[in-house]
Amino acid sequence: MSDPELEKILKRKMRDLQRREEDVKMSGSIELTGANFNMIMSDSKPVLIDFWAEWCGPCRVMHPVFEKLASEFGDKVVFARLNVDDNGDLAAKYRVMSIPTFMVFSSGKPIDMVVGAVGEDGLKNLIQKHIDSN
Repeated sequence: MSDPELEKILKRKMRDLQRREEDVKMSGSIELTGANFNMIMSDSKPVLIDFWAEWCGPCRVMHPVFEKLASEFGDKVVFARLNVDDNGDLAAKYRVMSIPTFMVFSSGKPIDMVVGAVGEDGLKNLIQKHIDSN
């Protein structure tokens, strides 16, 4: 027996997932949420998370840098962004007190981080430190 309302919900969810996949292909980074966080953390590559918010000026300055490095290092590192306003529980869990915060995870655990608008060189150094050690 089929439920028409359930079918509508499933179709809408499928469209949303397809849009997210397209966004990732276009931008190089993944938008993290509580729903996909554990799945992304299970990747065998290091995961670099940009903890950010819409209202944060330094976050907006670093976004193009983050995306540029995602296209450059995306084969070695998973690049993901987490909006702290929408996912405050995850930001609190990892004790993010200032944004932008860029945190590197390995095997689902945080192993390194930098805070602030560190520029391309600062972010690239963080990334290279962890791809060179793998």
